[in-house]
Amino acid sequence: MGKTLSFAAVHFSVAFSVGYLMTGSVLVGGALALVEPALNTVAFHLHEKVWKRLEARRGPPSTGMLAG
Repeated sequence: MGKTLSFAAVHFSVAFSVGYLMTGSVLVGGALALVEPALNTVAFHLHEKVWKRLEARRGPPSTGMLAG
């Protein structure tokens, strides 16, 4: 959980910094720091659902080893 919280802090900091540096506005930086990670979370969830469906269609993964 610590690593997840640390990554979230980095993500928010980067989003804020980019928004602030591009606009000079603390408000825009703050909005980006909140909105971008939230939308990324939803996008990641949908991405995972699509991948699970694709994996289900392909069947179980092969071991990559030849039967001997």
